[in-house]
Amino acid sequence: MAAETILVVNVGSSSIKCAVYRDGAEVERPNLPHRDSAAAAELLARVRPTVVGHRIVHGGMSFTTPTRITPDVLAELDALAPFAPLHIPAELAVIRAVEKLHPGVPQVACFDTAFHASMPDVEKRYGLPRKYHAAGVRKYGFHGLSYQSIAARLPDVSARAATGKTVVCHLGSGASVCGMSGGKSVSTSMGFSPLDGLLMATRCGRIDPGVSLYLLTHDGMTADQVKHLLERESGLLGVSGVSADIREVLANPSADAALAVRLFCRMAAKEVAAAAVALGGLDALVFTAGIGENAPAVRAGVVAELAWLGIELDPAANDRNATHLNTPASRVAVLCLPTDEERVIADAVPAVLSGH
Repeated sequence: MAAETILVVNVGSSSIKCAVYRDGAEVERPNLPHRDSAAAAELLARVRPTVVGHRIVHGGMSFTTPTRITPDVLAELDALAPFAPLHIPAELAVIRAVEKLHPGVPQVACFDTAFHASMPDVEKRYGLPRKYHAAGVRKYGFHGLSYQSIAARLPDVSARAATGKTVVCHLGSGASVCGMSGGKSVSTSMGFSPLDGLLMATRCGRIDPGVSLYLLTHDGMTADQVKHLLERESGLLGVSGVSADIREVLANPSADAALAVRLFCRMAAKEVAAAAVALGGLDALVFTAGIGENAPAVRAGVVAELAWLGIELDPAANDRNATHLNTPASRVAVLCLPTDEERVIADAVPAVLSGH
């Protein structure tokens, strides 16, 4: 019997992460620059998969479980593209490329929004008339595959974090916070779109809706120009004037760069506090993703903003990116854990194909 080869493709806002699994074991994990379409095409042509799993950022109201991609599903995903314009068009382009290169190979979509389906209604609602909520204008949340990966790892690392009130900070080019109770999503910082919540690489994060109205009505900008500004020219890049890469911003001596880092940490800390309100307390704080796993200065900055909660960071453990970062006296456990969205997708694919 031929080996099952699963190709996982994870299109992010700044890179394409891929992984190849053969009979459940990971055999290759190449990461590609987001705009390197030639390298992506070469990989898709070289690997001969029996099934392909994709991370899809937005599942809307329809998709709350991993789903086999059919022409009807693809049409629904096309309609969701305006919800996440930095991600969905690129994700769909890869799906269509696989269709051409490997006709007949089944493809499965796994949705970032699905993990947050467990949030209570009070966390999903906006203060708008009910008809808009019914039409899909609601809080969805994102980075769900990452949070699912962390939730699965917690029992092996910290029983307190696994069973208690835990806030996970997914800090990368895209950034968000999720409040979990017993490993289930209760609250998250991103909302209707991946623009909400924390300051990010090029995304503004939470701002007064009046800012957009002002830009439209008083600054003479078009809707597309406002959209481009908020998604691609803001965040760390816009505030620092230096770069969208936190490593370059941290290394820059300018006052604007220092302000960008402080704002990034302050906004993250505010969202952690908000998640703790939704949880009714805080037992553990987890850092993950590119910045969360590899930037001690950012972790220290976030925790410093939350010192009033009794969180204490061990500087030596933090500097070496240890798993356990808190001091013995800390009231809250602090962890640094690698996320693995690709493994979550690979584990989901066989069940979808078998009809379970």
